[in-house]
Amino acid sequence: MALPLSTTMNKLSAKLFCHSSGSVNENPQTMFHLFTGLNVKNNKREKFSIISLAIKNPSGSQTTDRIHGKITPRKVKGPVLSEGRDEDENYGPVCPGCGVFMQDKDPNLPGYYKKRRVITKEVLKDEDGGEEGFEGEIEGFSDEEGEEFWDGIEAKFLKEEDESEFDGFAPAGVGYGNITEETIEKSKRKRLSKAERKRLAREAKKDKDEVTVCARCHSLRNYGQVKNQSSENLIPDFDFERLVATRFVKPTGNDGATVVVMVVDCVDFDGSFPKRAAKSLFRLLEGGQNDPKLSKKVPKLVLVATKVDLLPSQISPTRLDRWVRHRAKAGGAPKLNGVYMVSAHKDLGVRNLLAFIKQLAGPRGNVWVIGAQNAGKSTLINAFAKKEGAGVTRLTEAPLPGTTLGILRISGILSAKAKLYDTPGLLHPYLISMRLNREEEKMVEIRKELKPQTYRVKVGQAIHVGGLMRLDLNHASVETIYVTIWASPNVSLHLGKIENADEIWKNHVGVRLQPPIGNDRVSELGKWEDREVKVSGTSWVVNSVDIAAAGLGWFSLGLKGEASLTLWTYDGIEIATREPLVLDRAPFIERPGFWLPKAISDAIANQTRSEAKKKKLQEESSEPLLEVSA
Repeated sequence: MALPLSTTMNKLSAKLFCHSSGSVNENPQTMFHLFTGLNVKNNKREKFSIISLAIKNPSGSQTTDRIHGKITPRKVKGPVLSEGRDEDENYGPVCPGCGVFMQDKDPNLPGYYKKRRVITKEVLKDEDGGEEGFEGEIEGFSDEEGEEFWDGIEAKFLKEEDESEFDGFAPAGVGYGNITEETIEKSKRKRLSKAERKRLAREAKKDKDEVTVCARCHSLRNYGQVKNQSSENLIPDFDFERLVATRFVKPTGNDGATVVVMVVDCVDFDGSFPKRAAKSLFRLLEGGQNDPKLSKKVPKLVLVATKVDLLPSQISPTRLDRWVRHRAKAGGAPKLNGVYMVSAHKDLGVRNLLAFIKQLAGPRGNVWVIGAQNAGKSTLINAFAKKEGAGVTRLTEAPLPGTTLGILRISGILSAKAKLYDTPGLLHPYLISMRLNREEEKMVEIRKELKPQTYRVKVGQAIHVGGLMRLDLNHASVETIYVTIWASPNVSLHLGKIENADEIWKNHVGVRLQPPIGNDRVSELGKWEDREVKVSGTSWVVNSVDIAAAGLGWFSLGLKGEASLTLWTYDGIEIATREPLVLDRAPFIERPGFWLPKAISDAIANQTRSEAKKKKLQEESSEPLLEVSA
């Protein structure tokens, strides 16, 4: 065992903390606590456990915790969310997963985390370049007593060293015969199988890549949910206009451009397109087109349609590109610098998009990634980092809306000194999914390629989509129309007569018509109201028009002529009529009645069996009472 003390140092005062009631009046700036683990019986002061060395001039050393490779002071007071500025480091460490300022004081406040205990060894250098050690006087000892104390420790260690050096039973070392250091190292190595070596390599990489994140990110990454809901209510709302939109204009003299990457979900394009929050951006872009002086400062807009792997494979890229441009123009977007269809999950189009963004941004540009909640912004940035092989901390990904809380500035992905910013998702209250709980959200989430379900609907019939939407065919110039439903396969459907629709919805909503789960949840979703929709088409063979409900899916109608329909849903939900995204319908026609997903049908069957069993037990228990009474 070697003492962690050296021989020389500039100015040091050492204190000996005793178990007795001794107090220390000085308050040094930097403290090294060294546990000796020794018990010297001959010393007059036997009771001690810790030697505290106070450095009066701590310019060459400091005791810190390593967090994300940065040394940052922790302040309790300050903002909750990061704004992606240089001043953020003054307020403490920022969670690299979500952008919240981290704190280790209160687990019920946002940003709580547990410090990783990392012991760092530092070598102190003096002015001459030599190593500094510890020099000084230990308070409580005179010079003679101090010398006796250290001499006793030295003699004890020399004695132990001598005993081990001349041990005749110790294995042969370097210099004995032909033994070298390489020979000893080979003898210590163990033969490992290929699988074991791969496992050790994975564990080593995992330990190397492991970083400290807040408890919220840890819960989302490992369990897919936020465990501490009380701290969620304390997180302030994200002000897009103040924190992001005002920083889009490029400063004068900057060798680079500002690029805005607008991320939209292909499966829910109209629901995820940020037309309301990005109005100021659109006005700025339109002003730049009319003013030549302003045109050099305005940002460049790139529209990215994500999750294309979830769309039906029969959609051609050319048609999808034209459709996306048309919907963006309808949403108020001005001229776009580029439109890209990508899938971060399947690695489709990511490389071309990244190369285009680098070209637009230049060596010192700023790239802002904006979009609605759960549109796939963080997943796209993680795909960029993977494609570039950059050592960037992985952003937290979760199907839960609002995963990113603050603005995260990410370096290492773009070229030179260009900066990439990940922003929190924009809140769209007009989505159906925003009113559902976590279990119901899982039911409406689209995780696999969409599969259509087509009904032949006559005048006077209605289609229920769970307990969230209903479509009635009131009048039509033809006898029947084809209605194709594009939604999650975990949502139940029903086709029946309009005259029985209210009774079916009342009796089966929350049970057979799910989501919502449970009849009591219906009143929490809002007021059930109707809207009139008029459509027209030119063919039964292909779809002519889409009716999209934000956060749920859409109807595709195939008809030849005109039709008048009534759409029932909850108040405040956005409904859009648009040109069809997919022209083809399902290869077969669904029958009238209920169509239930396997999970719902199994749950109903189990409930029916349990009720029958309970009823049978009640009948058996009542039979003896009837015999006694008889």
